[in-house]
Amino acid sequence: MADQSSGPQVPQTLQNAAGITWRLLVLLAGLAVIGIILGRIFPVVFALFMALLVTAWTSPVMNLLNRFLPKVLAMILALFLIISAIALILFIVVRSTISESSKLVSSLQSGLADIRSWLKDGPLGMTDEAVNSLLSQAETWGTNAAKGFLSSAAGELSNLGTVIIAGSVFLFGVIFFLLTPNKIWSWFISWLPRSIEPTVDTSGRIAWGAISGYTRGIVIIALADATLVFIGLTILQVPLAPALSAVVFFGAFIPVIGAPIATFFAAVVALAERGPVIALLVIGLTVVVGSFDGDVLQPLVMGKAVSLHPLAIIFAIAAGSIALGIVGALIAVPIAGAVYGVAKFVTGRDPDNPFPPPPLPVTPAPAAPAAS
Repeated sequence: MADQSSGPQVPQTLQNAAGITWRLLVLLAGLAVIGIILGRIFPVVFALFMALLVTAWTSPVMNLLNRFLPKVLAMILALFLIISAIALILFIVVRSTISESSKLVSSLQSGLADIRSWLKDGPLGMTDEAVNSLLSQAETWGTNAAKGFLSSAAGELSNLGTVIIAGSVFLFGVIFFLLTPNKIWSWFISWLPRSIEPTVDTSGRIAWGAISGYTRGIVIIALADATLVFIGLTILQVPLAPALSAVVFFGAFIPVIGAPIATFFAAVVALAERGPVIALLVIGLTVVVGSFDGDVLQPLVMGKAVSLHPLAIIFAIAAGSIALGIVGALIAVPIAGAVYGVAKFVTGRDPDNPFPPPPLPVTPAPAAPAAS
């Protein structure tokens, strides 16, 4: 009789691809469900995330003060110092921006008018219709982005009850994250199966190291970028250097692309006030500061906290901005760094935290023959 089981066989490569595909689909479906749930309680989730960021800034100061003071007093004093430092920086930045805002706007308008004239009369030879269309598209994009951010922020803040709940979660989150972080994490780990406790524990610590390292480092990098731009603009005698440096400070919180985009405004002001040569020198300053940022500051300050390729950072920022607007662009990089660090660990590609290989199957030894 012929073998009924014989027939066309599915190639092993196709079987492997199908297996990987359905597993990815199940994983994406699970992530989508988690995303929908988190989206329903987004203000609370965002408050907890901000509490983690404040904890990352405060914990080193608190640990230093805890050597001489009780833990609760060290926490209160550390929070006071961190909040005072943030308020001082914001006061200086906002004050310099507001005091020179009218001059900044007029210089930007003059510089954009010069750019428009160059597009028409320069080597590109663009027509009035083409220039107007280009500027209209840029204006529409900027207006829509600003309106989208403001409307989303207003929508979240319009409900007073949501603000109170999120603020309470943020306040108590900061307090308990600072006072009992290990206890909270141990409680979470205790609910997991014993077989995955070590893996989840190490993964969580890697993720926290990436987020906290990035959070502390980005402030230092933003201050350094703004200081370097201020020095460069002062040397080049570009007006409005304090206000332009403030714009660079805020832009630096979006890595790779934030500071160069912010420095573009400085180049426009330089074009209007000092001419095309100084504007080109400001563009060169942007390249120098960007190279110093990427090659020196980030490896020195952040170390291995966020070891992502610039293309991956740009992709993460784009995805975050599409999903959550400005907020998504700000938090995309630390989250991507945390995910990448955990992925390296669980796939065994992290030399500092090697993932233990699965145990090899044990073949039972053959039974000894019975004695005759």
